Amino acid sequence: MLSVSDLRVSYGRIEVVHGISFEAEAGEITCLVGPNGAGKSTTLWALSGVLRSSGGRFRFDGQDVTGFSPPNVVKNGLCLVPENRLVFPNLSVIENLRMGAYQRLRYDKSGVNEDTEKMLDYFPRLRKRATQEAGTMSGGEQQMLALARALMANPKMLMLDEPSLGLAPMVVQEIFEIMGELHKAGTSILLVEQNVQLALRYAHRIVALELGTVAFNGEPGAFVDSGFIDEAYLGRTNLSSKAGGQ
Repeated sequence: MLSVSDLRVSYGRIEVVHGISFEAEAGEITCLVGPNGAGKSTTLWALSGVLRSSGGRFRFDGQDVTGFSPPNVVKNGLCLVPENRLVFPNLSVIENLRMGAYQRLRYDKSGVNEDTEKMLDYFPRLRKRATQEAGTMSGGEQQMLALARALMANPKMLMLDEPSLGLAPMVVQEIFEIMGELHKAGTSILLVEQNVQLALRYAHRIVALELGTVAFNGEPGAFVDSGFIDEAYLGRTNLSSKAGGQ
């Protein structure tokens, strides 16, 4: 569903993503892992159109979407749930949900209203907070709202950036169970997650980044055997040259 070829991203003159290539298949959970500074979040921001890539191309659902603006990326069915949620703190839960469907509001108000109710049914905690300002809710509730807001755009694929960040373990488990349910319902997922063990539990494919390059690309079992976890997280021998061809 998503094909990334030789993607390069720079901040000013400094290139931080150095020509990475990978694919995320329809109906699967593909997980980008790697240590801090590996380029994971930058990759998602580039795919969403918020950051302009400095090289390479990417196709989504059969269409070349390189250089598309964020609204057009969303319109084509690829939606980002950003790190730290980034809900609109002074807007209510309902208003945040409607913002997720802003491209539909002009021509499909009844559909937006129906989907708002669906989200409140899917996330019962949000129904209890429907008129509450999002900035006053807990981190877990804000993460649920960010997920629901993205779903209001009817995405074909969700990109989730560190959904576990800053949340208590019990809340993290709940968020990942929701993610699993979304996948079972037909939503493809590209996940960035620092918690490798948690990622391995859900992912069909692992793409490991190291210093802006792909160090591993393959199935979770092969990833565990590759030794990348020891190298990247425990500081042992450099395995990029060994794993890069997988």
